[in-house]
Amino acid sequence: MMRCLNGGFFISFEGGEGSGKTTQISQLAEALKAEGYSIVVTREPGGTPEGESIRSVLVQRDGGDWLPMAEVMLLYAARLMHIEKVIKPAMEDGCIVISDRFSDSTLAYQGYGHGLPLDNIRAIEALTIGAFKPNLTFMLDIDPKTGLMRSHKQLIVETGNKQTEDRFERLNKKFHDRLRQGYLNIAKSDMERCRVINAKQDIDALHRQIKNSVDTALKKQSIVENFKTSLQQEVRISEIDGKR
Repeated sequence: MMRCLNGGFFISFEGGEGSGKTTQISQLAEALKAEGYSIVVTREPGGTPEGESIRSVLVQRDGGDWLPMAEVMLLYAARLMHIEKVIKPAMEDGCIVISDRFSDSTLAYQGYGHGLPLDNIRAIEALTIGAFKPNLTFMLDIDPKTGLMRSHKQLIVETGNKQTEDRFERLNKKFHDRLRQGYLNIAKSDMERCRVINAKQDIDALHRQIKNSVDTALKKQSIVENFKTSLQQEVRISEIDGKR
């Protein structure tokens, strides 16, 4: 029997290149499926045909020489489609949605990394997706040198010598240092939603830490939803009594 969540639950994974998001997303999804939850795994940019088309021009090595603000506008166009066509419908069906990157990536990469004014990015975000955010975000933190070495090795495994989806990996170390600090700043500014995790840990130890955080968050949401349901029932009873 599938376990459905009233209103669903949205988890995002963030981090620099080679932080191990893909592995941890896969392990978390399998663990939650084993517990009976309905899981939707998705990614950004991407998640929809429109988003995947935008991904092909933004992350490919030969995708074009985009200005940072142009990247932001394309990313939020893809994100709006992603939310409306994938994330919201899945959550309305009671699913847990797990996304490899979301809006924090834009603030980190184009804002902290490329130096765009953060307020300008936030203004575009407010205009396109409003206040829509994940319920829980994992920031997988790793020093850029180690992360980039991991990422290059993984690209070779997946594509041989045809490393094409490596546009950001090819940027200099200073960019990746700013990126890492950006993620840490974002997490510090929203500690209720964000969990910073040391991504240099053993894969299984990292999974256990993430799974424990998810279990705690789901339990908290369940308590809140039960309280809301009880409150609504009390209101209905009061209204009935008032009509007698």
